[in-house]
Amino acid sequence: MKDVIAELNRIVQQVSMVQSASQQVRVIVDQIAQVLACEVCSLYRMEAEGRMVLLASHGFEAARPVEIPAGKGLVGLVVRTRHVVNLANGLKHPEYFHVADLVEERFKSFCGVPLVSNGDVIGVLVVQGRYARKLSARHEAFLSTLAAHIALLLHRLPLTLEDVPPQKHYAGVAAAPGIAIGHALLCRRDSLANVATSFDGNTEQNLQEWQALLERVDEDLRRERAALGELVSSEVANMFDAYQMLLFDPTLSERVRAAIREGYALPTAIKMAVQHYADLFRAMDDEYMKARHEDVWHLGNKLYHSYHHRHPEIAIQAAEHEAIVLIGEEISVSDIATVPTKRLKAIVSARGSRLSHTAILANALGIPAVMGVSAILEVAEQEMLIVDGFEGMVYAEPADTLLEEFRGLIERERHMEAGLEKLRDLPAEMRGGRRVHLLSNSGLLSDISPGLKQGSEGIGLFRTEIPFMASETFPTEDEQYRLYRRVLEHYRGKPVTMRTLDIGGDKPLPYYSVGYEENPALGWRGIRFALDNVQILVTQLRAMLRAAREPGQLHIMLPMVSSVEELLTCRTLLDDTEAQLRDEGVDVHSPRLGIMIEVPAAISQLSKWCPHLDFVSVGSNDLSQYLLALDRNNPRVAARYDHVHPAVLTEVKRIVDAARSCALPLSICGEMAADPVSVLLLLGMGVDRLSMSSARLPRVKLLIRNLEEGLAERFLQQALMLDSAAEIRALGKQVIAEHALLSL
Repeated sequence: MKDVIAELNRIVQQVSMVQSASQQVRVIVDQIAQVLACEVCSLYRMEAEGRMVLLASHGFEAARPVEIPAGKGLVGLVVRTRHVVNLANGLKHPEYFHVADLVEERFKSFCGVPLVSNGDVIGVLVVQGRYARKLSARHEAFLSTLAAHIALLLHRLPLTLEDVPPQKHYAGVAAAPGIAIGHALLCRRDSLANVATSFDGNTEQNLQEWQALLERVDEDLRRERAALGELVSSEVANMFDAYQMLLFDPTLSERVRAAIREGYALPTAIKMAVQHYADLFRAMDDEYMKARHEDVWHLGNKLYHSYHHRHPEIAIQAAEHEAIVLIGEEISVSDIATVPTKRLKAIVSARGSRLSHTAILANALGIPAVMGVSAILEVAEQEMLIVDGFEGMVYAEPADTLLEEFRGLIERERHMEAGLEKLRDLPAEMRGGRRVHLLSNSGLLSDISPGLKQGSEGIGLFRTEIPFMASETFPTEDEQYRLYRRVLEHYRGKPVTMRTLDIGGDKPLPYYSVGYEENPALGWRGIRFALDNVQILVTQLRAMLRAAREPGQLHIMLPMVSSVEELLTCRTLLDDTEAQLRDEGVDVHSPRLGIMIEVPAAISQLSKWCPHLDFVSVGSNDLSQYLLALDRNNPRVAARYDHVHPAVLTEVKRIVDAARSCALPLSICGEMAADPVSVLLLLGMGVDRLSMSSARLPRVKLLIRNLEEGLAERFLQQALMLDSAAEIRALGKQVIAEHALLSL
């Protein structure tokens, strides 16, 4: 069976884009017939006096309009009972009614599903087949799910299926979830990237102007940070720390000064320095780190505009009550700070990614964002837009039917979010009482607040390599201490797991080259790099231990461990570092030490390593890639990557069983912890700690609170018998749909 949920999303999009209402209903029946592999699919709508009118059919052709009298036939039975009628041979049912102009006698099986709106049956969806065979329970459940969505569309179809104009739409990358309707507000500006190389002999004047420029931009950042701090939590506003850290980085400044001394004009010198650092980040394979090149360019543009004493042109001409969709080639955090937040409903950018600071802030503000919409600058000022942050779609000047459809979705999403908000302080507890702990992943101070707002019970992964990569030298112990201290203070009373420096492979340091490696994914990275640069690791451990003032709060996790020698060496280093600090008079609280299981070699050795460990965390992203020998960032093979592949599930279950046998606390980290289908599987395995991006946490909690433990266990047993990830996903989505959790 195909992935019907994915097909449903595709059908809804196709329906919204066709030119007439008659074509819309035609798309519905044709596509459902294709998805369910049935000979006939028909859509009936209730008219005056209870008559059922055939709007469209796949499999039946009629020379004139087809009507079924009120209450007649199997369609009438569906209306009266308000329930699914699923028959192996409908021709033999006492309610069978022969419909003129339809050659129904060729089709024996019948399954009719009521289409209900506001408690009233407004239509019936029917599928029929040649053979006397009831529709399977699985197909029936999916058909019911489809019918619930089709009822929303049917309710809004015009009485006369007249033509409507084509729908203009744009596709991009879903960066922040949600749906919004508003008027386009264009952010126009000159870009530093377009500055032509020029020379200027006024070296001393340019050096002085550079220093003044740094101070001016610093003041601007502080003002914008304060403005955002009034609208969202101060922790989110702290993402400006990243800008200010780079702004006053001595190596960046010296690179600009060196270019000035060589005779370059100040704008050219700024561009050369910004280009250098942006290229370093862009060359990285890690998506999170690659996205940081956008922040470098945003800061560069801010310097360039301030140099010319002008700011990006954002002319807010709309009436005060109108909703705004901010549009631009690139939207920076500073741009967002210039728009009244109460009116800002969505962000659409021609460039950017789902991991940019723009996307992070959009998530924090609770507004949808779509990035990478290359043609969005074609949109006219004040043009009405629908922004679908779930699917990464933007619709311009939407037709009334589409507008009403999305208004209904917004209303339902508002109810959904209100329900999720009520869950924030409730435990992630399955029906029956089993408790699951939900933690968040983080890497910057700007990631901290969303996790707390969504009810995170702690940090399951803090990526400590970020300050190393944002600097031009190895950060000092005190610099690291200040960062770690702030993170631990924000999560006072909650566990915080900090991963030691995970550098190398796809995450090189801009100031320390590991040299050419033929296969960097299997090379000098993670704990291997750290142990070969033990002075760096010891400095980091000292900073962590100094920052941890609450007993039991700090957990330290080692990346890429593949041998017991690596583990024991790190344990000795940690013990020695604690002893050093105590000798210096520092009050040290011994942390828990664990490893991130991402190398397949660690799986078979885990039971032997248990005496040396306090906890383990499964790094599902890298582990899946290594097990499947697939680079999910390689477009040639990425489609084959899936963390619910039977091989991945088998190995994860081995890890879970091994950890349980020696009473070792275990958590799952990465995309697997937030994917509803894999969450069902993990719950079935007995996993009780999940760490994910904060945006996904509320919906995972909703899923958990609506499930019985036995259901997850049964699903796991069924899934382990299947041969492919596609089959497992289809079965998982059926389970979700059958338990009224389709919104997840």
